Formats: sequence, structure tokens, C-alpha cells
Amino acid sequence: MTCLCNLIIDSCCDLPFEVVDREGVELIEFPYIMEDGERADDLYRSTTAHEFFQAMRDGAQPTTAQVPVPVYREAFERAIASGVPTVCLVFSSGLSGSYDAAALVHDQLMEEHPDAELYLVDTRLASVAEALLVHEALRQRENGLSAKELAAWAEEARFFVDAEFMVDDLESLRRGGRIPGSVAYAGAKLDVKPLLTIGADGKLSLSGVARGRKKGIKQLADYYAKRVDSEGPAKYVVIGNADCPKDAERLKEALSKVDDSILFLESSIGPVIGSHVGPGMIAVVFWGGDKREELSVADRIARKVKQG
Repeated sequence: MTCLCNLIIDSCCDLPFEVVDREGVELIEFPYIMEDGERADDLYRSTTAHEFFQAMRDGAQPTTAQVPVPVYREAFERAIASGVPTVCLVFSSGLSGSYDAAALVHDQLMEEHPDAELYLVDTRLASVAEALLVHEALRQRENGLSAKELAAWAEEARFFVDAEFMVDDLESLRRGGRIPGSVAYAGAKLDVKPLLTIGADGKLSLSGVARGRKKGIKQLADYYAKRVDSEGPAKYVVIGNADCPKDAERLKEALSKVDDSILFLESSIGPVIGSHVGPGMIAVVFWGGDKREELSVADRIARKVKQG
């Protein structure tokens, strides 16, 4: 079947390359910097997850950067020149300025090419949470959605992707500015394994703590059991891990006890996300309820005001 639109995605979706290597799908690679210079997050085609995270264990402190504006410009110009309607799904604006860069280029090019069909979506998701949205977007594209329909689908579906992940500590997130220093300090003092989630605004928040990894894995499975939408899309569950495959297997076993019909999609946390979470992160991602309904009363009022 011929797809009605093309997709532009980015490497922060942390999907295996073979999953996204399809005709009409372009991958934008985020940069990251090691001691020997800048590298491209190419979904582990040029290195392995173990090599990257072992370097961190050995003391490396990789840093990350936004996607350069020219990279978006070139990708968008190719999309427009192709004449094929295209949707671009971008890593959360709540965690990176790359969406703002993409939006700037998009607005400029749409002024120059007002008839072009190029849709830009802030996924408000990251890593394996973004993976689930991209994975389903690929399926919806192949099922025949037009670019306009797929963009509208993604704008809505992003709020139903639920995720919780456990990290060994919060230092990497603090160093990268993704969480306040006070939260990292409290986590270190309590000697616990922090559990985090991604809110409707695309930002990280602390959802709980676990006394040790074994209990943390159980809490991840419990989180799924409490929040999964049993009537939602196919029961795909993404299991992500930062070079801790044995823990990923333990999480799969725990989840299978909750529901033996789960279809698992496994993912290695990429170097850009990995730079901020460090080795040992493990995550569960699935289709849940509408995260917008979890906003506080004050936030819901503010949202209505903004919508006019």
C-alpha cells in the first residue's frame, strides 16, 4: 500500500533503527558531545549502548545540544521539494529548545511555500515515551492517514502516552538542568531510586521513590496495572533500559504477570537521553488515560483561558 504522507522523526525516540528505517521516513539525529568531540545520535549504528554507558560508568560526562537550525531547514526543504505531504514529530519542547528551532524554520518556509503540506507536532514526549507515539504513528501512516489527519492524531494521542521510569540517581538530570537541584539533593539524601514521569506539558516530574531496584521494578509494574487503558490501542508496551538488560527482563516478567497478552517493544536508551539519565535507567511506557485530566484545578482554568 502506498502511504499518503511522509514522516520526519528524531533520534530522541530511542527506537531501534530497523523499526524506523522505512521509505518516506527521515531521521533527524540529535548531536551529543564526548571528550573526543561531537557525535550524532544515530540509534546505535556507530556504537553500542553498552559502550556508551560503560564510558559514563568510567567517568565520562557527555553533554548534549539542540538540533542545529540548518538541519531542520534542509529536512523541511527536502520535504517540500518532494511534493509529498509530511508530518514532523519533534522531541518534547518541555525538555529541549529544538522544537522552537523547528517551529521557527517551519514558519519561515510556510510563508515562502504557503501551499506546502508540512505539519509540525510537539510530541511533549521523550525517549521511550516518544517511541510509543512514533511507533503507532508509523502504523497509522501505513493504514492510510493523510498528513493532516496524522498530525491531528498525534496532537491528541500524545496526551494518552503514559510512562514511568526509574533512575539510579538524579545527578545526571540535575547536571543537565532537567530537574531542580533541590530535588536531586533530596533524592541523594534519602538513598532511594527515584521514579519519574512525563506530564502533559512534556516536562519531567518525580512520581515516587523505591527502596532498591527490585522494589522499583515492582512499582513500575504496579504503575502500569493501575493506569493502563485496557480499551485503548493494541497492548504495545515499550520497555526501555540504559544498559541493564537483566532488569528489563525482570520488568517484562512482572508485567506479563499483570497481563499475558502484552506485545513488548524493547528499546535501548540512546546517548542523548542517556547523557541525562545515566546508566541503569529502566522504563515502562503504554497507552493510558488522558493526562490533561490530571492537571490541577488552577492549571485547567489557565488552559481554558488560553484557549479563549
